[in-house]
Amino acid sequence: MAYPEGLLKTRAVIRPGEYAVIPPEGRVRNVIPGIEGCNMSIIASPKLGASFVQYVGTALPGGGTVAPFAQEPGVEAFLYVMDGSGALTAATCGQKHTLAPGGYVFAPAGKGLEFTNTTNAPVRFLLYKQRYIALPGHEAEAVFGNTATMEERIYEDMANVFIRDLLPTHLGFDMNMHTLSFDPAGCHPFVETHVQEHGAYLLEGEGIYLLGAEWIQVQKEDFIFFGPYTPQAVYATGRGRLTYIYSKDCNRDVAL
Repeated sequence: MAYPEGLLKTRAVIRPGEYAVIPPEGRVRNVIPGIEGCNMSIIASPKLGASFVQYVGTALPGGGTVAPFAQEPGVEAFLYVMDGSGALTAATCGQKHTLAPGGYVFAPAGKGLEFTNTTNAPVRFLLYKQRYIALPGHEAEAVFGNTATMEERIYEDMANVFIRDLLPTHLGFDMNMHTLSFDPAGCHPFVETHVQEHGAYLLEGEGIYLLGAEWIQVQKEDFIFFGPYTPQAVYATGRGRLTYIYSKDCNRDVAL
């Protein structure tokens, strides 16, 4: 890293507890005990106002977990492989699969998640954990999949907006992960204002996002945190698709 050209600048927008846009340029590396041979950055945490923790990482050849991630009681985890010419070998609940780009794994609460880059090329990934809200009579199970083999469905009757549910929707799950894609000129059907919070990572394209009362330009590699009840909507403004993967809490009432 060299001296900057001109004045220091950033596109980051931070409104703790409400919303945030964190571009890649300002991220720093964090040491995560139990994960070695990976360049890791924590991009969301309770310090930001989120009820979850999200990371973006690059697993170098041979890098990965040296102890199960999120194995403490009551914590569930999710891993998504973004890109790279290699792959990650991931395991949870006695199951092990090789995850190429687009591949993902969900580990139920307390089961822990292990992953290793057994190839000769770096692999970029997203990692996520949150505390599970149990519901008597219902349980979540381990899930492996790949978005490349999943069909999209039209979102809210809009022919140029598409969604995929990466996890089951039954009551055993208190969260889901989705991909949402907008063809050029696509947008949300209305400005959303809801109790759920999101962590979204832009996989491709660019757009202008309404967050609270601000319209903010966003692009590939940006991370967006949406706090509860933050007004939100996007217009895709680039020549190609705008796609992001995002988390959502669901299937639970609000505790008093």
